Amino acid sequence: MIRVLLVDDQPLVRAGLERILHARFGFDIVAEAEDGAAAVHLAEEAQPNVVVMDVRMRGMDGVEATRRIRARDNAPPVLILTTFDDDEILSAALRAGASGFALKDAPGEELIRAVTAVASGDGWLDTAVTARVLAAYRAGAPGANGTDRLDELTPRELDVLRLIGAGLTNTEIAAELFVSEGTVKTHVGHIFTKLDLRDRAAAVIFAFEHGVVTPRS
Repeated sequence: MIRVLLVDDQPLVRAGLERILHARFGFDIVAEAEDGAAAVHLAEEAQPNVVVMDVRMRGMDGVEATRRIRARDNAPPVLILTTFDDDEILSAALRAGASGFALKDAPGEELIRAVTAVASGDGWLDTAVTARVLAAYRAGAPGANGTDRLDELTPRELDVLRLIGAGLTNTEIAAELFVSEGTVKTHVGHIFTKLDLRDRAAAVIFAFEHGVVTPRS
């Protein structure tokens, strides 16, 4: 079971998320929070495998809560959930350490995939707004100089990075490249080390930033 902490200041939204992230799909809602401060506390107390976080809330917002949660050792990954096409806020959430974002009006099946992916260590960037969010991220981030570091990757590692940027999970990459999932995990670890990347979301951003993949319209 994937242990989930739900964070949203609207009870009806949390109830709707509970109906989607149901036990029969492998989820256990271990705690709920209605603001960022409570989320920071519960992320440590309830020990979830993943935090599903609203970005706009009264008091401490989702960006600051994400930053505080991710600053801790052994912190759970955070999936930002929003109804707003606010590129600056979503890019700030990525800088704060979120593993990705999904839109609240996405189909239930997509939300299940997003939460599952993030809980397993993958990233998730909703394709509907990825290009705009990455543009905002680049505008607010220090200038990147990682193109030369691509030369440190083997051809197979570059293939894996390209597929990470395309949004594939480790399982999907393994099927695409006809290798084991363990082999993919090894390649991912090497990519993170060689490119000095924090996590999978950072790898997706790097892949777009340096032309390894191109955002779809």
